[in-house]
Amino acid sequence: MSETPQALGAPVVRREGRDKVTGTARYAAEHPESGCLYGWIVPATVASGRVTAIRTADALAVPGVHTVLTHDNAPRLEEPDDPILAVLQDDRVPHRGWPVALVLAESLESARAGAAAVHVEYASTGHDVVLTGDHPGLYTPEEANGGHPGLRQRGDAMRAFEAAPVCIDAVYTMRALHNHPMEPHASTARWADGHLTVHDSSQGSTAVRNSLAQALGIDRDHVTVLSEHVGGGFGSKGTPRPQSVLAAMAALHTGLPVRLVLPRRYMPAIVGHRAPTLQRVRLGAGRDGVLSSVSHEIVTHTSRIKEFVEQAAVPARIMYASPHSRTEHRVAALDVPSPSWMRAPGEASGMYALESAMDELACALGIDPVELRLRNEPPVEPDSGRPFSSRNLAACLTEGARRFGWSGRDPQPATREEGPWLLGTGVASATYPVLVSKSTASAQAAPDGSYRVGVNATDIGTGARTVLAQIAASVLGTSPENVRVDIGSSDLPTASVAGGSSGTASWGSAVHKAATALVRRIAAHTGPIPPEGISVTADTGEETAQESPYSRHAFGAHFAEVAVDSLTGEVRVRRLLGVYAAGRILNSRTARSQFIGGMVMGLGMALTESSTMDPAFGDFTESDLASYHVPSCADVPDIQAHWIDEDDPHLNPMGSKGIGEIGIVGTAAAIGNAVRHATGARLRELPLTPDRLLPYLP
Repeated sequence: MSETPQALGAPVVRREGRDKVTGTARYAAEHPESGCLYGWIVPATVASGRVTAIRTADALAVPGVHTVLTHDNAPRLEEPDDPILAVLQDDRVPHRGWPVALVLAESLESARAGAAAVHVEYASTGHDVVLTGDHPGLYTPEEANGGHPGLRQRGDAMRAFEAAPVCIDAVYTMRALHNHPMEPHASTARWADGHLTVHDSSQGSTAVRNSLAQALGIDRDHVTVLSEHVGGGFGSKGTPRPQSVLAAMAALHTGLPVRLVLPRRYMPAIVGHRAPTLQRVRLGAGRDGVLSSVSHEIVTHTSRIKEFVEQAAVPARIMYASPHSRTEHRVAALDVPSPSWMRAPGEASGMYALESAMDELACALGIDPVELRLRNEPPVEPDSGRPFSSRNLAACLTEGARRFGWSGRDPQPATREEGPWLLGTGVASATYPVLVSKSTASAQAAPDGSYRVGVNATDIGTGARTVLAQIAASVLGTSPENVRVDIGSSDLPTASVAGGSSGTASWGSAVHKAATALVRRIAAHTGPIPPEGISVTADTGEETAQESPYSRHAFGAHFAEVAVDSLTGEVRVRRLLGVYAAGRILNSRTARSQFIGGMVMGLGMALTESSTMDPAFGDFTESDLASYHVPSCADVPDIQAHWIDEDDPHLNPMGSKGIGEIGIVGTAAAIGNAVRHATGARLRELPLTPDRLLPYLP
C-alpha cells in the first residue's frame, strides 16, 4: 500500500465536532447510573492545623443525605503515588480547602445542603502562605519540574556581567495562575463484582487507573478508567486529582455509584495552579548587542505536601548564545495548595521574564528588538552543546516581521496616538521542548476494507481522534474516513498522558508503527482477510528509551499591537501574530486552532489573569470566573497564526513537534513589550491591569 500524502497536513474536520455541539458526546458527569449518589466536599476552613471534631448529625438529618465520609469512617488507602490523593485518611489540614469530609446524597442539592450542615472543629496552627524574595525557607532543589537540574552554570556569569559595557538587571513578578477548563474536574465511579469503573475528566486515564489501583490496593486489571471526552485541562487534569479517589472510596463504602463534580470555587485549592514567581534576569552585552552573560534566577513556592518547582529558568539555557550563564531555581515550602502543571509550565512564565529583559536590552542599546535576537542566535544548544535537530527561530522572526509590517515601526516609545489611545508594538520569541513518551497502539484490518486503531490517547479538545486517523491513513494508503480510532479507555493499549505537547508525537508514533506492521502483515497474508480481521500491536519502548543526540525544540515569534487608553489605563490588543517552526504540521485546521488558543491564553496571562493569596485566611481570593478574569470574545482581536515549513528527520516518523503550548509562551512578553512601546513605561508585574498603568500615563 502506498502512502497517501494528502492524509497528513490536510485541514480535516475534527470527527467528534458534531457530537460535541449537539450534546451527543458525554463527559465524565453525564453518564447515567441507576441509583447514583452525588457527592459534595466539605473543605477545610483553616490554612494549617488539625481536625479535632466533626459533627455530622445535622447533615445526616437533611432529606436525601445518605452518608457522610470523614477520616473516621472512610475506606483506608494504601500510600498513593501522589500525596495529594491521600484524602480523608487522617486529621491533618495541610492547606485551606483540603477535603475534610464528603457528603453523599440522592441529589446534588441535598449533598450541597448536607455539606453546609457539617460542623468541623479545628486546632489551628500558624500558617505561612506569602512568597517573598528573601523568605528564610528558600532552598535550591536538586531538580525542577521535568527533571531539570535546579542550578546550571557555565563560565562565570557574574564576573562577565560586571564587565559588560551594557547591562540589564530587572525583577519580573507573576502571581499564581489557575487553570479554568470549561468542564470542571469530575468523576463517576461504580463497583461491580470487585471491578471499579470510573468515568473521569482526565488528561490520561492510564495514569488515573494506575493511581487508583495503587491507592485502593487492588490489581490494575480490576480498574477501568474512561476519559472519552474531556472539556479542557491545560495541565490541571494531567495527573489524577482527589475527586477520582473520593468518588471511588465513596462508591466502595456505599455500594452505590457515586458522582462527584468539583464546584468551580473549590478548584483553586484542589487541582493545582501555576506557582507565583519572582524572576531576576541579568543580561550583559557588548555595544553591538552580543550577549556575554545571561543570568536567570527564579524564586517560587511549593506546598508542604510535595515538592513541585516551576522550571522557569530552563528556557534561558537554550535560547541565546552566551559564553557565561547561570540559571537557578529557589523554592520555599508554604502552607498552600500544591502547585502543578499549567499550560506550558516553566516556559510560559520564564520566557515572559527573559523576553521582557531582551526588549529592555534592545531599548538600552538602540537596536531593533528583532535584530537583537538574530544577533544572538546560537549555533548549538548553549547549555549542553548538542546540535539542534532544527532551529528556525530566525526564520520565524524574519517572516513574522514581514507579515506584521515591522519595518515601518518607529522605535521611539510614546509617539503614536489615536485620540486618547497610545499605540505600540512589541515582539517576543517562544520555544517549547519536543517531548515523547512510550505508548502502545493496535491496528486492525477488517474484511470490508476498513481499519480500526486503538490507543489510550485522550482528546482534551485538540482533535486527537482526527490526527491519529490521518497518521494511520497515511501509512495504510486509505482515507482518514476509512479509519476508526478508539481512544479514552484504560482497557485500550497503554498510552501516555496528554501533556507537555507530547500527545501526538507519542501516540502517533505508536499508531504509525502499528499501521506499518499491519501493512507488512497484510502483504504476507494470502487469501481474503478473515472475518475476525488481521490485528497487530506495537509499542515505542525501544525508540523512546534512546536518548537523542539532538536538542529538539519548537520555536516561534510573537508580534503584538496594543492600544492603551491614556484616560483609563485600559489595554486593548489590536493585533496578534504568531509564526512557528514546529516540524511537520499534521492537520492545518486543528493546528491553527491550537496556536490561536494558546495565544488567547497568553493574552489573558498578560492583561487579566492572576490569583491573589490572602495572607490572613491562606486561600486564593479569585475563586470563580467572576473574579478570575479569562479573556472574553470582546478581548480577542485579530489573531493570526502561520508556520514555517520545517523538515526535521530527527523527531518521529511523522516529523512533527508539539504545538499545544508554544502559542502561549511568548505572547505575554510581546504584549508587555508593546505596552512599553505605547506608553514609555516599563511595568514588570503581570497582569497589566489599568490600576497598575494609570500612575505612568500622562
